[in-house]
Amino acid sequence: MVVSIAPKLLINGELVEASDKKTFALYNPATREKVADVPEASEQDANAAVAAAKAAFPAWSALDPSVRAGYFKKLADLLRAHSSELAELEASSMGRPINQYFDAFAAAGNFDHYAEAWPQIQGQASLNTPGYVTMTLRQPMGVVAAIIPWNVPLLFLSSKCAPALIAGNTVVLKSSEKAPLTSARVAQLVIEAGFPPGVFNILSGHGLPSGAVLSRHMDVRALSFTGSGRTGRLIQEMAAQSNLKKVTLELGGKSPALIFADADMDKAVEETVNSIQWNSGQVCMANSRIYVERGEAADAYKAAFARKFASVTAGDPLDSKVNHGPQADEVQYKSVMAYIEEGKTAGGTLTTGGNGTLDKTGGYFVEPTVFVDTPETARVMKEEIFGPVVMINTFATEDEAVAAANDTEYGLYASVYTKDIDRAMRIAKALESGYVGVNCTSPATGRDLPFGGYKSSGQGREGWLHSLDNFLETKSVIIKVANL
Repeated sequence: MVVSIAPKLLINGELVEASDKKTFALYNPATREKVADVPEASEQDANAAVAAAKAAFPAWSALDPSVRAGYFKKLADLLRAHSSELAELEASSMGRPINQYFDAFAAAGNFDHYAEAWPQIQGQASLNTPGYVTMTLRQPMGVVAAIIPWNVPLLFLSSKCAPALIAGNTVVLKSSEKAPLTSARVAQLVIEAGFPPGVFNILSGHGLPSGAVLSRHMDVRALSFTGSGRTGRLIQEMAAQSNLKKVTLELGGKSPALIFADADMDKAVEETVNSIQWNSGQVCMANSRIYVERGEAADAYKAAFARKFASVTAGDPLDSKVNHGPQADEVQYKSVMAYIEEGKTAGGTLTTGGNGTLDKTGGYFVEPTVFVDTPETARVMKEEIFGPVVMINTFATEDEAVAAANDTEYGLYASVYTKDIDRAMRIAKALESGYVGVNCTSPATGRDLPFGGYKSSGQGREGWLHSLDNFLETKSVIIKVANL
């Protein structure tokens, strides 16, 4: 490991150990060598962080938002300055190749954007009620909790915390136990940027106890979570059983890509391979199901896809030549391998990969894997695998393609490749998905578009023009005016 860190909790402006001194060990998934002992936030720590945030809220929310923005600018500069270090911490904690790491600059961009976004916080006024002047006020909620995933933690830290903070809320963030190191480094940078104590608190640990404390805490007024559907449901239940806090959920996906025979096949192959291979397939919007129009085009597409998908450079994610890292940890590795073994007996055909290389490499690497002609009823066609595993099936008609794409409880991202704009728009309307790419696929997104899912892929929307709404209350004020 090139960079080392002694992670701490950030509570009320101080870097501290867990109150009961408990830690958990973090291992490099590429080597299985121990990287760090990470504080396991206790129930007491989570309560202390919420209490600190609650105490800091009145002064922070009363600040001129341009003053709040000043702290954002300082933090953004620090993130950019420490990009290489953050890349190495991510590579060592969850296996993200450093040559693909753009997250520090993207996170800095989020803080810079929201530093200038505060004028968007606007109410409205009306004279439509005779004898009254009416208006609405947009006001911060109070303490906001953010629980982020392990696949791109720094991006989610910034995209959740920046809008919440600029709106005048105070924040308690819990990082994932699989990838806590960049959040721990950001905790140090938050202090360096000068944020007032209690405004920005960062915890590390597991869902139990700290995540559960935040989900059911009576002083947490809003919670934003990105992660698994199972955890999202538990958070929703705890929120409902406590104070009905506002919950925003971005959950899993089983994202389809529909490839028609008239598509630019070279482009379609390149982009769909990248979608499922990037970050070793550990991306909620990866196009893990691909449907190709039956015929010669399908045969050519499948052959080209298999060649390109298998040509990755796997290895030490700290090596700048590597573009395919391991799965995040043993649990994730075993889960992906179990799905692959099930796929081998599901009735389709394994054409590429299908093996783990733990015995050979000593790390949690999974070969890029392709199944073709898998029955639509198979579990591997319905459930999120979250690894470099793709199912390629064929279709005869437009209606058949759309029906297959929609035959899932997920609806996060879907794609269609065709040169027929009428067909593209028909399909974009018909797909049950919160995001649709036309002649492009994930991870391509528009920064000013809302992001979120249909069905079990979540609730609510996030994005530069939308996330502020997740952290603001709307108050109606009616004023009686004589002789108006």
